[in-house]
Amino acid sequence: MHGILWMLFSTMWMASMHAAVRHVSDRLHPFEIAFFASLFGMLVVLPSFARSGMALLRTGRLAMHGVRAVFHVISMLAYFYALGVAPLALVTALAFTGPVFAIALAVPMFGERINGVRWLALLIGFTGILVVLRPGFAEMDTGGLVALFAAMFFSGVLVVTKSLSRTESSLTITAYMLLLMVPMSLIPALFVWQWPDGETFLWLVFIGVSSATGRLFLAQALKKAPVHVVMPVDFCRLIWVTGLGFFIFGDAPDPFSWAGGAMILGSAAAVAYWERRIAKQDST
Repeated sequence: MHGILWMLFSTMWMASMHAAVRHVSDRLHPFEIAFFASLFGMLVVLPSFARSGMALLRTGRLAMHGVRAVFHVISMLAYFYALGVAPLALVTALAFTGPVFAIALAVPMFGERINGVRWLALLIGFTGILVVLRPGFAEMDTGGLVALFAAMFFSGVLVVTKSLSRTESSLTITAYMLLLMVPMSLIPALFVWQWPDGETFLWLVFIGVSSATGRLFLAQALKKAPVHVVMPVDFCRLIWVTGLGFFIFGDAPDPFSWAGGAMILGSAAAVAYWERRIAKQDST
């Protein structure tokens, strides 16, 4: 129950962050919003630096941290752009495809084999993508395609994180992610830079803090409960953003976004459950 509650709080923070990005996207370019999100996200990890000092940055895998940061910056830039031009529910539904793409990416990177369960999960996941986008039956949404592009790069983040977690602590991974993402995201932001006004600046602080808080709550949820227990709760994120999108922006999601999102998340949950079973068998 503790793990489920932490995951529920995580989905609330992330949904609020998505709505805030959509809110300020008509004032600032998404690239600049992404930079400030990374910058103000540092506020959440500063207490860890105060306790651990520079010991938090001890690593022998700096290059891998750099690769992870590059993948994460590209994913965030694309995702924030999609949030500004497409309905929140559509973008969130397609964001669930990250773990599905990660399954396919783990094959060339780690030499992992795809068994029957993984093949079924991939099939369901990619069918869910077709249900959401409906190519040939509905006009292809640019924001949806960009969200899918963001999810593909986020799958790289997941795979590299899996590799780093074998030798690095979660705090070290998070610290390097933010430290490297701030200068990386600043470069594209400079090409579209404009100074935010006072109200927008406060929204940017909220975006950075809520994003980092949501990810910390996610880590806490995974610490308190197995992945297959907390993963289905992530679907609440689609519920929150649908409500926020409808009441704030007038977005009315169609049934295909709900059905496709459920299929995509279901495939990711099935993989999480299967991986948990394999881990338990290997430990016995």
